[in-house]
Amino acid sequence: MDQTLRGHADRIVKEAIAAVQPDAAVRRAFEGKEFPGRVLLVAAGKAAWQMAKAASDCLGSRIEKGVVVTKYDHVMGPIANFDCFEAGHPVPDENSFKGTQAAIDLVDDLTEKDTVLFLLSGGGSALFEKPLVSGEELQDITSQLLACGADIVEINTIRKRLSQVKGGRFAQICAPAHVEAVVLSDILGDPLDMIASGPACPDSSQTKDALYIVKKYGLKLSERAQELMLIETPKALDNVNTQINGSVRELCSAAARVCEDLGYRTVMLTDQLCCQAKEAGSFMASILKTHAADKARIAFIAGGETVVKLTGSGKGGRNQELALAAAAGIAGMKNAAVFSVGSDGTDGPTDAAGGYVDGDTAGALAAQGISIDAVLADNDAYHALQKTGGLIFTGPTGTNVNDVAVALLNR
Repeated sequence: MDQTLRGHADRIVKEAIAAVQPDAAVRRAFEGKEFPGRVLLVAAGKAAWQMAKAASDCLGSRIEKGVVVTKYDHVMGPIANFDCFEAGHPVPDENSFKGTQAAIDLVDDLTEKDTVLFLLSGGGSALFEKPLVSGEELQDITSQLLACGADIVEINTIRKRLSQVKGGRFAQICAPAHVEAVVLSDILGDPLDMIASGPACPDSSQTKDALYIVKKYGLKLSERAQELMLIETPKALDNVNTQINGSVRELCSAAARVCEDLGYRTVMLTDQLCCQAKEAGSFMASILKTHAADKARIAFIAGGETVVKLTGSGKGGRNQELALAAAAGIAGMKNAAVFSVGSDGTDGPTDAAGGYVDGDTAGALAAQGISIDAVLADNDAYHALQKTGGLIFTGPTGTNVNDVAVALLNR
C-alpha cells in the first residue's frame, strides 16, 4: 500500500466531512428567531442527533420537548427534554415505528399559534416511519427495492404511499401548527419531496409513477399495498417553511479544497453521480489510466450516490464496491489511488465509511488467491478490502450529504 497516498486520502476524508457538519446550518436557521406559542422539536435521519443538539444549544429551554430518531450508535449523549431513539437503517424496524409514533404523539393537539421545528436528514425514509401495512411487509418491500437496484427516488416513491408520515403527511398531522423545517440533502439535485421521502413537503410523484416502479421491478405486494399505490399523496401544504442547508455539492467543494492544500490540481467531474457502484469505480480507474503519463499532481472528484445490484450474499456497501472495482483498473500503476466514502460514516450495513485502493491492491489480493471479479459478484467488498487494509473508518459523523469519490495521481 502506498502510505503517502493513503495518508492523503485519510486527510481528505476527515477534513471534507468536518466541513459539512450540520451545526452551523442549524444555528443559521434558528439563531435570533422568535417562535410563537409552544415550540416542539422533531429530528429524524442519520444526522438527527447532531442537528437536535445544535438546536437545543441555540434555543435552550424555549424548546418545550423534542423527539430524535436516528440510526443505531448515532446518539452521542442525552439532550435535555428530548427523547432519543435509535432505529434500523436501511430497512426500518420496530424502533423506527416506536420513535415515529412518539413524534406523532408529540405534535398531537397543537394550535395555529404553535411551532414544530422539524430537522430532517438522509436516512429518514427508514428511520422516520409509521407504516400503513404491517412492519414485516414494509421491510420486505424495502428489501426488494434495495436488492433489485432501484435508485433512491424510486424507493421513496413507493415508500411514501405505504406510510402515515411520508409524502407531506407528517406536516398534515402537525397542522394547524406551523412547521419550520431544516433539511440536509442526501439526494442529487436536492428535491425536497424526495429527501427522507418528504414528510413535510408536497409530493410531486404521482400514482402512475408508483405503479410503473412496481411493474418495472416486479415487486410483490399484498392486496393492501396495491390499494395504497392508488391513493394520492398531498400536493399542497400551507403550514410549512423549509430551508435546505447542506448538500453533496458542499462536500465535493470541501474535498477539492483539501486536495488543493495537498498540492493537487483538482478536477470536479460531477456532483450528480448516479450509476452502479462497479461502473463508477471502473470509470474512475479509466480516468487515472488516461492521465497516467501526466507530470502534474491531479485529483478527480465525483460526488453523488451510486447503487449496488445484489448478486451475492457477501458484506459491503456501495463505496467499498466502487473502490474495489477501481482496483482492477489501476493494478500496477504507481502513485495512483481511488477512494470513496459515505459522509455519514457508514457504508451499507457495515461499520466502514468506505474503501481505499491503489496500484498495489489487486496484486495483494491475487497473492492471497482472491479474484476481484468473484468478490464483486458476491458483493463481498468489505472482506476483500479488510485483507488489504483498504477499509476506511470514521465512525458516525453526525452528517449525511451523499458520498464523495476521489481519484488521485501523486507526482
